[in-house]
Amino acid sequence: MQNLNPMNWLALQPEIWLLAAICVIAIVDLFISDPERRPTFWLTQLAVLVFSGIHFAAFDSGATTYAMGGQVVTDPMGHLLAFFAGVALLVTVAYARPTLGPREMQKGEFYVLAMLVLLGVSVMTSANSFLVVYLGLELMSLSLYALAALRRDHAVATEAAMKYFVLGALASGFLLYGMSMMYGATGSLEIPRVFEEISTNPNINREVLVFGVVFVVAGVAFKLGAAPFHMWVPDVYQGAPTSVTLLIGGAPKFAAFAITIRLLVEGMLGLAVDWQQMFIVLAVASLVVGNVVAIAQTNLKRMLAYSTIAQMGFILLGMSAGVVSGNTLSAGNAYSSAMFYVVAYVLTTLGTFGLIMVLSRQGFESEQIEDLAGLGRRSPWIAGVMSIFMFSLAGLPPMVGFYAKLAVLQALVSTNVEGYVWLAVFAVMMSLIGAYYYLRVVKVMYFDEPKLAGPVGQSSGVNALLAVNGLAVLVFGLLPGGLMAMCRDAIVKALTS
Repeated sequence: MQNLNPMNWLALQPEIWLLAAICVIAIVDLFISDPERRPTFWLTQLAVLVFSGIHFAAFDSGATTYAMGGQVVTDPMGHLLAFFAGVALLVTVAYARPTLGPREMQKGEFYVLAMLVLLGVSVMTSANSFLVVYLGLELMSLSLYALAALRRDHAVATEAAMKYFVLGALASGFLLYGMSMMYGATGSLEIPRVFEEISTNPNINREVLVFGVVFVVAGVAFKLGAAPFHMWVPDVYQGAPTSVTLLIGGAPKFAAFAITIRLLVEGMLGLAVDWQQMFIVLAVASLVVGNVVAIAQTNLKRMLAYSTIAQMGFILLGMSAGVVSGNTLSAGNAYSSAMFYVVAYVLTTLGTFGLIMVLSRQGFESEQIEDLAGLGRRSPWIAGVMSIFMFSLAGLPPMVGFYAKLAVLQALVSTNVEGYVWLAVFAVMMSLIGAYYYLRVVKVMYFDEPKLAGPVGQSSGVNALLAVNGLAVLVFGLLPGGLMAMCRDAIVKALTS
């Protein structure tokens, strides 16, 4: 139901709450003397918990509301993605806290910047115009650049932050240039009006539109980390502190998916023939580059970075099966499978990087694959949880990663188009190649001789969170129906509102 209130501030309750909380926490932190920043941590968790609760309640209502004169739309898809992003940040901050102190990152800036990242994600999930998309993107990106450089006395982290900033600025330029060309061709910044103009105006300059789509797709591909726009992913994942790597690999993925739906599906569905072809090329390149190069990696974070590139290939495959021969009947199925894949990927990634942080200690980062040697004997339950994450990323049943891959493959095959069926076969072959480097980690944990001694694990709270994370990966794999229904419901309402 569309609300015609031109401003409608109530629709922006979660963002207003989060912005107010950020300001309060930033001021309160100035007066905190506790070196472990306990009050800042708990205030951050409380603020993000309330933010997520408001979004989930709004998702449950199923209403679609327009605000800020049509610049913002709050619909079930935006609420659900923002809710997942909030949960991802809650888990990220909880995993990160014990590791911040030894690396001299236990500062109020970490928590404030992390919440600004979440605010940027939330702005993007509810964007209904190019301006709001760009506003949210820059808010999120600039906060992430600052977080990557937070350990400014560490040469590797500083170098990673510099690469992230330079390449991120380039991608933002691509996206901005693409959106400006779309504005030049359609005369509007509002996404629904761009859609109408493309669909109904026979005299529209199609060459400008196609060039605009090319630049927009390039910008989106960079944010997703898809090949050949993946250059920043391995260096930033490896060089940034693991707590920041987890932040980059978590909540922002929901924002990248949201702007893909908002810009390309809701705004440029009439040009799907053009951007779907580019998505297929990006997906194939990502699956090949990610899976093949990951095999040669010995650094665990770098291997997971290339794994991320391959996983993004699957998401792009799901997105490319929405419109078949001008028919949009399979759109809901295709886009909801891609959304489910994003949720499954982030859920597993949180646990994987969280476990790397659990294994780290003062002066030892546990970033090499060989550092896991003999973990099955040193700590059987941590090795077991890590195995669950590796099996899920490899797509083995009954983990959530298996069902996510199956949903995307079903979306491709259900198009009944020979080319898409071959794409599904290709994706399966690439997954088999990818299984090698995931299973290698399991082999190292259980069959190699331990090279390290000493305690394993952090506080009981973090260990318990890790267990819940692993259990969620298993449960959503055994019972994926509820989560998939939520994704499908959110996508259908977003496309029909």
